[in-house]
Amino acid sequence: MEQLAVGPEADAGRKFLAERGFDQSAAEHFSVGYSPQGWDHLTKYLRGKGFSDKEILLSGLAQEGRRGPIDRFRGRLMWPIRDIGGEVVGFGARKLYESDNGPKYLNTPDTAIYKKSQVLYGIDLAKKDIAKSSRAVVVEGYTDVMACHLAGVTTAIATCGTAFGGDHIKILRRLLMDNGSARVIFTFDGDAAGQKAALRAFEDDQKFAAETYIAIAPDNMDPCELRLAKGDAAVADLVEPRTPLFEFALRQIVVRYDLDTPAGRAAALDEAAPIVARIKNSGAQHEVAVQLAGMLGILDTQFVVKRVAQLARWARDRGGKGPAPARGADRQQYDTAPRTPTGGPALTLRNPVFATERELLKLALQRPDLVSPAFDAYGVDEFTAPPYAAVREAIMEAGGAEYGLQDAQDYLVRVREAAPDDAVRAMVTELAVEAILRRTVDENYAGEQLVTVRRRAVARRIRDVQGTMTRLGSLGDSAELAAVQNELWVLQQYDQALQVHGATAL
Repeated sequence: MEQLAVGPEADAGRKFLAERGFDQSAAEHFSVGYSPQGWDHLTKYLRGKGFSDKEILLSGLAQEGRRGPIDRFRGRLMWPIRDIGGEVVGFGARKLYESDNGPKYLNTPDTAIYKKSQVLYGIDLAKKDIAKSSRAVVVEGYTDVMACHLAGVTTAIATCGTAFGGDHIKILRRLLMDNGSARVIFTFDGDAAGQKAALRAFEDDQKFAAETYIAIAPDNMDPCELRLAKGDAAVADLVEPRTPLFEFALRQIVVRYDLDTPAGRAAALDEAAPIVARIKNSGAQHEVAVQLAGMLGILDTQFVVKRVAQLARWARDRGGKGPAPARGADRQQYDTAPRTPTGGPALTLRNPVFATERELLKLALQRPDLVSPAFDAYGVDEFTAPPYAAVREAIMEAGGAEYGLQDAQDYLVRVREAAPDDAVRAMVTELAVEAILRRTVDENYAGEQLVTVRRRAVARRIRDVQGTMTRLGSLGDSAELAAVQNELWVLQQYDQALQVHGATAL
């Protein structure tokens, strides 16, 4: 602090703060300081106080140089990071000079007392008001915390160079006391990086008893910029909770799809439904599912509600590891018309793709205990032969293979009744009595058929995504291309998991 206040070298630091609306008193309130540009100013100072080189290195304030310890922070604006008790455990440092080749922000490395995933900047100043008001505001940077506090939002805190995660939640939960009326408001930039940060935060949303919201300033300004442009009142207004985090997260998903088409609505539901299914409170889950149906423009609200409830049940049954339906799962109920067999010769079993699909349908009709509940997450579009796709749809209309566990005889009757015409009914009867192509019919064999059909569906999706990547690459749309590349990576990882782990990866 002394270096920043009077040191002639610290002009760049004082200018940086002044340009962001912070005077000397603000710097003193947050204990902002300056580290000189020399190699060992702090190291020499600490040695003079009796600290050994080993202690200085272990503290993270210095790093090993060719001739001994050298200062880690040089020519930077410094923010002390305190734990919830007010003890300094580390530092965050902002680059000031173009000649500095380091990152814009440099934090103390993890030490015995500093773990960046377990500290929140400003928590020492905000803790009393967080506990008193049952409200916390999570911002993205040190200057944002300063701006919020100076604007009267004294519950603002920030992470220290890492994403908001489970350990941060534990800190806030102790202050919020798991109060059901508590509020946690996240402020993120409206750009792609900020949206990703918001979605990551939503993944941990259910660990809060508090309700979570998101606030995005106009023109994608952060709180510091907003205070400069529009004053303290604008910052206070920004963090008034308006948009629930779940709603923002869902909108960030559905906006990527063409909701004017049945296929687009189906694809958006495939991605969004598992997120809604993670909401633990059943009443809230039902309400959000209804809202999702409205976002997607799906008139059959109950279909969306049932789909979400089904995913939630699978997740509970599997200890939180629900099956991962391929894209397109369960689209048929509102997307595609029933695909019935056409006239002409019967499909030949010499085609291995059709043969595997046929075998899986036989198992679903004859031995639903071996394929349920995973089979019910398979979409019509995972069956490439139109007659088999029509049978798959009839099974779903009859309540799915899971219903076959309750009443095997009535299950087959229901599937036949759900068939759209005589040709499909005949196919159902044929598959229900035809011998399965394996003497020993067990979970391993059923798993092989499930995995084969799923991997072929994933392979088709990978080819589609690769085609999209080629198109986007030619258009130069880097933001959308990055999202598609990420989807491709997820698909490839899923395919690899299926190859290595078999049915356990479904």
